[in-house]
Amino acid sequence: MSEEVDEGRAVAAEPDRSGGTRTPRLAAAIAAAALFAALAAVLALTTPWNPLPGSVPGGHVRPDPALDFSPAEIARSRSFDSALNPPAYAGLAAGLVLVLVLGLTPLGARFIGWVTARTRRWPLRVAVAAVALTTLLRAAGLPFHIWSESVLRRYGLSTQSWPSWLVDQLKSLAVTWVIYTVVLLLLYAVTRRFPRYWWTGAAAGGFLLVVLVSFLYPVAVEPVFNKFHPLPRGQLRSDLLAMAKRDGVPVEDVLVADASRRTTSLNAYVSGFGSTRRIVLYDTLLKSPRPQIESIVGHELGHAKRDDVLWGTLVGALGVSGAVCLLYLLTTSPRLLRRAGVVPEPGPGRRTGERTGGAADPRSIALVLALVAAGTQLGAPVQNLVSRRIEARADAHALGLTRDPSTFVSMQHALSVRNISDLSPDAMEYLLWMTHPSGPDRIAMARDWARMHRVPEPAPLRRPPS
Repeated sequence: MSEEVDEGRAVAAEPDRSGGTRTPRLAAAIAAAALFAALAAVLALTTPWNPLPGSVPGGHVRPDPALDFSPAEIARSRSFDSALNPPAYAGLAAGLVLVLVLGLTPLGARFIGWVTARTRRWPLRVAVAAVALTTLLRAAGLPFHIWSESVLRRYGLSTQSWPSWLVDQLKSLAVTWVIYTVVLLLLYAVTRRFPRYWWTGAAAGGFLLVVLVSFLYPVAVEPVFNKFHPLPRGQLRSDLLAMAKRDGVPVEDVLVADASRRTTSLNAYVSGFGSTRRIVLYDTLLKSPRPQIESIVGHELGHAKRDDVLWGTLVGALGVSGAVCLLYLLTTSPRLLRRAGVVPEPGPGRRTGERTGGAADPRSIALVLALVAAGTQLGAPVQNLVSRRIEARADAHALGLTRDPSTFVSMQHALSVRNISDLSPDAMEYLLWMTHPSGPDRIAMARDWARMHRVPEPAPLRRPPS
């Protein structure tokens, strides 16, 4: 088949005025509503809204940074937050404005037309457009990333040289190129092959792709940025593996990441599922007191025991499937396509039957990215809320496993101080950024747990002056 005839197939994706797309659009709308309703039901029924079920003798402890953090620590947290917020908010706003302007005006379509002017085959046009747009967006955000990195350096959190930092930015951009190019090639292949019902294959493919990426991420992407090695043999390794066995969590190994070449912050995480599941400790954490390390690993074992990564992957995949159906409805809207410059305005100069762009035209990639960015930002507050509840449940698991709330409190204090965490986030920060409870929130929950289980309640780390 010639490229000209193949391009004609893409045109079929454009909504016509004869009602030819009414049936698939109605079916896509029903599917989107059903998938999002299922997602809401799953979140409502499976999210641990109350990670400490039961009543707390004496009532819940109120989070209060002044109980455990010195005035100097609180002041440093506020100062760091005040320094980091401007580049964070400005970068978010600038990125959203740019991607929405490119997607919802003809500028994006013109930019893609310009960068692909010498490219005929549609797969290459899609790949070139994906690389060009993601590079443009990353370049626009670079000043804000530099600003944020400067703040991290000023407060001693970043240990990278600028050349090393730039290499990481290039690695991140390369990973973005690969992911976006693969996803867009698959999306536009399905769109061109099934112009009226592409949302069915794309929704199913999106679900499977999210699961595949989450499975492969620990072994395909994480090694691009960090080197990993097994926790050296010794008492710590034996104790941690014994704790996992006692908890009934199959853990073949505990890995250590060379995070110290980038940061002084403390962290640990669990990623992957099945044969790629791993518990990873930052090498900066290994100098911490043994009980605090065990408390942190207990938290990660809580994620592993509940299969939180797999649960999050499946929930995310369900959300992506619904989003694809909604994407179909939006990208087959004649008004939106005309606004984005993908379909010319109707007029006397346009001949009947003239081939025009449509949803399968690579020039619509800017519109797709704009809609994805808007949807992602709108969903972020819900994701963050659910994430905080899951993290709180993992905290409760660590407390139940170690039965040592005093160590948990000292560990949360050490993490908050070392990472210069926000001790009093405002409502906007909770909505946009906070995937974990704040340090004072977690400390208060530990005291609640101690009251519920009738063990000594951790005393304030900072006693008020008499």
